[in-house]
Amino acid sequence: MMLDIKLFRTEPDLVKAKVAKRGMDAQVVDDVLALDEQRRQLIGEAEQMKAERNKVSGEIAQKKRNKENADDVIAEMRDLGDKIKASDEQLTKVDKSLTDTLSRIPNLIHDDVPEGASDEENVELKRWGTPRTFDFEAKAHWDLVEELKMVDFERAAKVSGARFVFLTGEGAQLERALMNYMVTKHTTQHGYTEMMVPQLVNADSMYGTGQLPKFEEDLFKVEQEGLYTIPTAEVPLTNYYRNEVIAPDVLPAKFTAQSACYRSEAGSAGRDTRGLIRLHQFDKVEMVRFEKPEDSWAALEEMTNHAEAILEELELPYRRVILCTGDIGFGSSKTYDIEVWLPSYDDYKEISSCSNITDFQARRSNIRFKRDKTAKPELAHTLNGSGLAVGRTFAAIVENYQNADGSVTIPEALVPFMGGKTVIGPVTQ
Repeated sequence: MMLDIKLFRTEPDLVKAKVAKRGMDAQVVDDVLALDEQRRQLIGEAEQMKAERNKVSGEIAQKKRNKENADDVIAEMRDLGDKIKASDEQLTKVDKSLTDTLSRIPNLIHDDVPEGASDEENVELKRWGTPRTFDFEAKAHWDLVEELKMVDFERAAKVSGARFVFLTGEGAQLERALMNYMVTKHTTQHGYTEMMVPQLVNADSMYGTGQLPKFEEDLFKVEQEGLYTIPTAEVPLTNYYRNEVIAPDVLPAKFTAQSACYRSEAGSAGRDTRGLIRLHQFDKVEMVRFEKPEDSWAALEEMTNHAEAILEELELPYRRVILCTGDIGFGSSKTYDIEVWLPSYDDYKEISSCSNITDFQARRSNIRFKRDKTAKPELAHTLNGSGLAVGRTFAAIVENYQNADGSVTIPEALVPFMGGKTVIGPVTQ
């Protein structure tokens, strides 16, 4: 089960209201309740028939001991067996329908989440930094990176297709420096454990974090092996504890990982097609947390601050918004987006999304914890956030730190990770 079925039984109006706020037909709640009632009825009937079968089995044994004819009772037993088989088959069908229906219902949103139909109705909560005013004609990052020989889009298209990139020379160095810097900051200052994750995962893992079954078209699949390339390190990190009971004193568990991320970007045709903003493969540093339910909301605030700390140290202007009901992710109960200033857009663009998934993934993935050795296992809360999307940070640095001569200054915090290099370019012919 994805959402607690008990909540549907005890507070159906609450579930309907939360589902309707996401723009989903609240009839689905009645569908779940009808299937649940049918399931419970079938279980009850099956239990009665199985009890009757046990009774009849005893009668047959008694007749045989008494050397009496048991043909009529044996016939009754066969008839009962057929009914039980039919009932079990029907129960399997109803169970599948109930699971399929529940698996497509999103998480229940937190009361703080504002109502809105699209990202235009997200609510800004804070701004940090002042966008730079240029005294020369600033360039977009897609032009700068090619002029500085930091990327090769053309050859990447030849090798792989559209929306792939070769990072070359100082471009590759900058990408690697950013990844090292972010992971180092999260591990040495923010208390996360560094992980290196598998980048191919099975269907159970994708189901556990909510990508399947609803979002399969967004994924790349290795058909022969039945594996999927990860859209984010959130998937393997969250599934680390799948089907486990986390021992007492382990929580909070805080992981960070750098990985490549693969997304088909289905439905995004025509959006951000230039540059490094929306690629099929990109690097990201991810944060994932496992928390006790009472601690998860404070953890969301802390994790969001950890993502923002990267931008503040790099001195990149940003803003924080809370996503509205029409923009929030399927599994999230509450999400903050952090958006970095990009001069080429004259606007802020998402660079991190930090979400409290509450027990939604834990229920799908059977992730539980014990408060002490004798306590009954409880569902953990899971959270995830980008810390940060590396390619978008790369683009933001190039645009915000560009100079009139076409060079790019390296942010001070990044210089040690660039081998002491303070400037990239310009390239002289």
